Amino acid sequence: MNKIIVVGAGAAGTVAAGTAAQAGAEVLLLERNDKIARKVMITGKGRCNVTNRSGGVSEMISNIPGNGRFLYSAFSEFDYNDTVSFFENLGVELKTERGNRVFPKSDKAVDIVDALNRFITENKVRRKTERVIKLLVENGRVRGVETESGKEYHADSVIIATGGLSYPKTGSTGDGYKLAEFAGHTVVTPRPSLSALVCRENLCGECMGLSLKNVSIKVYDTQKKKEIYTDFGEMLFTHFGVSGPVILSASAHLREMSRARYEIYIDLKPALSSEKLDERVLRDFSENSGKTIGNVLPLLLPKSLVLPVLRLTGIKASEKVSQITKEMRKNLVGTVKALKLTVLDFNDISEAIVTAGGVSVKEINPKTMESKLCGGLYFAGEVIDCDGYTGGFNLQIAFSTGRLAGKSAALK
Repeated sequence: MNKIIVVGAGAAGTVAAGTAAQAGAEVLLLERNDKIARKVMITGKGRCNVTNRSGGVSEMISNIPGNGRFLYSAFSEFDYNDTVSFFENLGVELKTERGNRVFPKSDKAVDIVDALNRFITENKVRRKTERVIKLLVENGRVRGVETESGKEYHADSVIIATGGLSYPKTGSTGDGYKLAEFAGHTVVTPRPSLSALVCRENLCGECMGLSLKNVSIKVYDTQKKKEIYTDFGEMLFTHFGVSGPVILSASAHLREMSRARYEIYIDLKPALSSEKLDERVLRDFSENSGKTIGNVLPLLLPKSLVLPVLRLTGIKASEKVSQITKEMRKNLVGTVKALKLTVLDFNDISEAIVTAGGVSVKEINPKTMESKLCGGLYFAGEVIDCDGYTGGFNLQIAFSTGRLAGKSAALK
């Protein structure tokens, strides 16, 4: 019987372990935490966005900016339909929401974790709470692992599914990168993805906690001198910059981050053209001609944005609206339609939803997830240099690569 060790009991590791055992292998699952799938518990704000009913394999790949083509075989083997069937067969009712996002009907991530637990338990996967610190390699082939406690476990194959660097309290502390490097692999420098962004402008801190709904954003690359991303939806001001759904999605496109390279332009009133917005401002002014602009502008903008926007236009809040010139009004409209923020960096990687970077896909066989450098060594999930947009795509990467790695290792 083929003996397999899976390192890491997250989304990818549990699926890999259960799949390998289901295929007839003897499987040992080593996890440093006493509970499985700690990160799954907090995904989707505790609701767990399981996958995305986005369409076929090509459509799924188009939502993976980080080495999506590498996943063609994995998605062909196990796509979103398979994920839905997988969890429904394990007793989890699912539902589809806006943007084709799939969640458990209960809105509880614990139902997904419990299902993964049932999957490995029913398939008789053996589990131990151990932290793996070293691979046992002999003559170019993996022979097992050594743990922090000093124990050695031997196997025919090892699957590394230890996650990335985001949310380290869940166990994602980069252990898999060290193991991969020990086996000769190149690790592409890990960086945040689906991350909040640190911005230069003080107005972010002034507006901290303000959530904007139904705004549009454009991201401009000042080095390439072109617009690289647009989106519409909700965002949030923080003490250090911006966050929220449209910002997290935008961050996945900032592949070459450097200080002040990227600029974000926020359209606070996307439903109105500049001309229509000017008409709206004129109407507000004419109906409140005796008032100051600082008292009238809250009719158009959230109160906390009023002073920062006025400061950008050079208009004093004490200025009577009857004294506002056409040029001043044009400047105001332009600022509301394109509020500029300068991106300095990603927020800390420990706070990112996903880690980009990881084990180079050039050194992994995409048809099996096996290392091209070390026989019997496989990779699955976030430890690989693949990352997708928000919306369930990253969990689908974990499930698909886990399934393929587990099956490949078991049947070799």
